[in-house]
Amino acid sequence: MSVKPMKVILALDDSTHSEYALESVMDRPWADGSEFLVFSVFEPFHPDFAGWDESAVHQAVRYGQSLEARVKSYVENCAHRLQEKMPEAIVTFEAVENSRIKETIIQKAIDWDADLIIMGSHGRTGLERFLLGSVSQAVISHAPCSVEIIKRTQPHSLN
Repeated sequence: MSVKPMKVILALDDSTHSEYALESVMDRPWADGSEFLVFSVFEPFHPDFAGWDESAVHQAVRYGQSLEARVKSYVENCAHRLQEKMPEAIVTFEAVENSRIKETIIQKAIDWDADLIIMGSHGRTGLERFLLGSVSQAVISHAPCSVEIIKRTQPHSLN
C-alpha cells in the first residue's frame, strides 16, 4: 500500500509546546513529496497601547517591527530544521500579523487546501482558558481538515 503525500500546516507560536509539535513532525515518517507550511500568526502591537507620550509611540512602533522580525526569523528557522530532517519534503514558511489568530489559521487551511493542521497545546484550563480562549479548541471545531494537537506529556507522580 502506498502512502499519499500530505499538505500539512504546522501552526507554531514560539513556545515549548510548539517545539514539541515540530519535533513530533520531524520524528515520524512522511510520504515523499509531502508539503509542510510552517505558519505563525502574531498579534499586532498597536501604538495606541503606548499611551499618549510621543516617545512611547515611537518605541511601540519599533517594538512592533522587532516582533515581526523575530516571528519571521523563528518560522524560517523551524522550516530550515524541518527541511534538513526531511529533504524530500516541500517546506515553506509564513508569518502573518493578525489579531484573529484562530480564524487566520483556519482560513489558511482553507486557502492552502491543507490535509492536516498540527499544533501544540498550551494546556490552559479554568479561568485562564476562559479569559484567553483556546486556539486549539477553535481550530479543532472549525478547521476544514484533520487537526492534531501535540501535548507534552508530563511524568505522573505517585505522591
